[in-house]
Amino acid sequence: MIFIGIVVGGLAIYLVDALIHPERY
Repeated sequence: MIFIGIVVGGLAIYLVDALIHPERY
């Protein structure tokens, strides 16, 4: 289940980054 944790963590980081920098997407 480590792989799932990495995927979920990466997705969460991506979503936070998209909220902080919406002009990029």
